Amino acid sequence: MRAVNVLVIGVGPHTRLNHLPALAAAQDAGLVGTLTGVDLPHVAGTVVDYGASARHRRMPVVAVEAFPATHSTLPHQVRAVLDGVVARERIGAVVVATEPSVHLPYALWGIERGLPVLLDKPLTVHPGASTDPAAAMAIADDFDTLLNAYRRACQRDPRMVVSVLSQRRWHPAFRTMRELVAEVTEATNCPVTSVQSSHGDGQWRLPDEFVDLRYHGFDRGYGKASHSGYHHFDTVPWLLAAGERPGKEIDEIEVHAACTRPVDSLAQLTVADHERLVPGFAARNPYSSEDLERLTAGFGEVDVFLNVAYRSRGRMMTLANSNLAHSTFSQRGNLHPVMDGLYKGNGRIGQETHIIQQGPFQALHLHVLQTLHDENGIDPTATGGADHIALHVFRNNHLRPDWERHRTLSFADLVRSTGPATVLPTQRSARTRAVTEFFTYLAGGIPRAGLTSDLADHRRASRLMAAAYLSMAHRFTNGRPTTATLDFHPVPATASDRPLAVLGAPR
Repeated sequence: MRAVNVLVIGVGPHTRLNHLPALAAAQDAGLVGTLTGVDLPHVAGTVVDYGASARHRRMPVVAVEAFPATHSTLPHQVRAVLDGVVARERIGAVVVATEPSVHLPYALWGIERGLPVLLDKPLTVHPGASTDPAAAMAIADDFDTLLNAYRRACQRDPRMVVSVLSQRRWHPAFRTMRELVAEVTEATNCPVTSVQSSHGDGQWRLPDEFVDLRYHGFDRGYGKASHSGYHHFDTVPWLLAAGERPGKEIDEIEVHAACTRPVDSLAQLTVADHERLVPGFAARNPYSSEDLERLTAGFGEVDVFLNVAYRSRGRMMTLANSNLAHSTFSQRGNLHPVMDGLYKGNGRIGQETHIIQQGPFQALHLHVLQTLHDENGIDPTATGGADHIALHVFRNNHLRPDWERHRTLSFADLVRSTGPATVLPTQRSARTRAVTEFFTYLAGGIPRAGLTSDLADHRRASRLMAAAYLSMAHRFTNGRPTTATLDFHPVPATASDRPLAVLGAPR
């Protein structure tokens, strides 16, 4: 194996909390060499400390100028800076972890240059996605743009790879659910017939913070569905695919979205309510209710609830809902945020559930709940916040006596070994495994068939995200509930896709 020098594009709080620890682990494993960061001038010129205290590491950060999110390709001056870093630092791979509205130009630059890309989620998003139907539909178009560039890159170099860091695909609980779905489908020919999913993160954003805190904010015309919704847009179709069989392939989706925006949140808990409930808020807040309504007009979604119909040849195959919310139970009690932009901590408590029904044969209930945090709302345990996780498996043992009627898989039951590595049922451990897999592939340690989250497998997730935003945007523009219907085929396995599927042996 050989270590690869890595360019990390975007070194904000998300990268520092999530990606740098995983990259440090890959350095420890001998898969990653040097790290060089790229960010805007106010961040660049500094050195970012990362890694465990036992091996203190520092990453230099190079400056690039901001450019409009409407650009689908990098401006010449930004490209010149990146090309210079690649040559000077002998870069062999790229991590794209910027604000997602500029994922597309950075990812295209890496792909066109022949650099393997580890792309953060969501793949892309556009300003105004929840208010402008054209911006919403562009999310689906972006996937086609990325895939076409990826195909061309694979024709030039069959070892080229673009992997999407949607870490639930590596999470042992989700992998177990997928295996259980496939097992019952094999025995019964029954697909998944319904899914109920929810995710809440307990972000309590005070009224003035809707305007003044922009990191993972709502001012660009998108919100929760882009902040963390892609995990659900990817995971649910990935689980459903395990239950597809000939004649029961999903080929169309129908999505209806209802969302709250900051103006709705400020009607749920008004400025006056906050002044009464939060000591010191009245003295800090410079905005009246009228100011806030004017300043947040056109902001993105705070919470969004989706009803989704998955169809096969005109027949309803699976009914689903995905409820994605910032406004859920929180432990925040402080006036001033203790971390940048309310991204993590600040009393945020995660709640995630999935209930999967497979006709009369199987039900799966996954519950992941955070319950233990320190005074700043930051989880102090080694489990990454998942201090309660349980997967309940119910099966029809009257039909099949060899099936167990009910069993519960706990944290310990879900721990997995992947060769020398152990993957815990936590988001952090799954993310580390995702990063490790990417660099192991680059080092020739696994074949392409062993990759878990290749870009070509994300067409459905991008279209589900586009349909959700399309429904929101039509509702915003015409004031009426609107359903969005999109084709939902996966990427077809045609001759033009062969560079993505039929490759030579690892180098």
